Amino acid sequence: MFGFGKRKKLAQEVDALREEMGKIKALTGWGTTPEEWAEIFGAKPASSGVAVTVESAKRSAAVYSCTRLIAGAVALLPIPVYERTIDGGRKAIEHPLWWMLNESPYPTLTACSFWEWMLASSLLRGDGFAQILRDRNGTITGFMPLPRQCVEVEERNGRLVYYVSDGVSTPYGLFDEDVLHFPGFGFDGCKGESVIRYAARQAVGTALAADDYAGEFFANGASPSIALTYPQGVAPTENQQNHLRDQFTERYTGQGNRHKPLLLVNGGKVEPISLTAEDSQLLETRKFQVVEIARAFGVPPHMIGETSASTSWGSGIEQMSIGFVRYTLGPHLRRIEQELNRKLWPRSPKFFVEFNRDGLLAGDSKTESEVISKSLGGPGAQGWRTVNEARRLKNLPPVPGGDVLFITTTSTPPTQGAS
Repeated sequence: MFGFGKRKKLAQEVDALREEMGKIKALTGWGTTPEEWAEIFGAKPASSGVAVTVESAKRSAAVYSCTRLIAGAVALLPIPVYERTIDGGRKAIEHPLWWMLNESPYPTLTACSFWEWMLASSLLRGDGFAQILRDRNGTITGFMPLPRQCVEVEERNGRLVYYVSDGVSTPYGLFDEDVLHFPGFGFDGCKGESVIRYAARQAVGTALAADDYAGEFFANGASPSIALTYPQGVAPTENQQNHLRDQFTERYTGQGNRHKPLLLVNGGKVEPISLTAEDSQLLETRKFQVVEIARAFGVPPHMIGETSASTSWGSGIEQMSIGFVRYTLGPHLRRIEQELNRKLWPRSPKFFVEFNRDGLLAGDSKTESEVISKSLGGPGAQGWRTVNEARRLKNLPPVPGGDVLFITTTSTPPTQGAS
């Protein structure tokens, strides 16, 4: 009477449509904004004509290498738990969260796989999410990764609310204190920006198109584009002409027909009408796209195999490694540290975590030995590291008396300035 039946039917149709969209979303690994749906169905391709999504972008060797390099480098770094001391210093302590951050945050994941997941999701999709698991007492028991495509973020009354739906289990919501949120560059208060969608979309589309073209180019046994000419003319009907073309393609093109003798009758000639791979600058285009993609990710091209480009970070491997840690990994590490500290110990100045970057900044054995030797102090130099601290870096047991810091003393009074 009042249209309740129509409303109920419409609500059921809307729910069914949402369920289908959730399944498509889970399969494609993409979001639900109009721009993302347009890219999924090819309605908004890149300038090269290729629709670029997260899954298709990973088929590019440059994208895969940049993501693997950054995520793998972060996963290599240990995350000690520190306690601030009264004198303004800090000391590493044993804490239950250390195991979750460095060994296994979730029963099915190692810490290395967890951090690779978070960084890859942050780089490719804009955000990395992990639910903070707690027991009945509120004690943290683990971190469960959440696929980015299954999480929607909203801001309500100055705090973020996360809606989780994978299309299979019952959707549920989480407040911000129960979610580790690692956004990428360009965080707007709700979500970060994906490198693929914003900085590297055109470059990735061109790279994928160039890869496809190169594959077709080298898969073709004959010239990529030729013309068969007959001075005396060919068969008059279109069917006979198509038969001649198809017969030539079947016999002389493809990987299994390379270098076969070419036989043409009735004075036929073969004339190339396209440029060669070198003339079309196919190889140069592919090299440029590698550099362009590396630039979007902030990765030095030489670290993903493109050695033709120069770098201004120094000539030695050590200097280039320091530049990579400082300028590429630094922002990612700081975002992770701040998110962990504000979620694991909210408003607590006592405990904090910080990545130990020394592993990636270490030089060769000789340089490392000189640095450790100088840090222990000696004639004319103050020590800033004890023997046991140096031994701990090499996973060696402490020795008696090794916790004393070497400090030089002198009985000569300081020189007075001239009056």
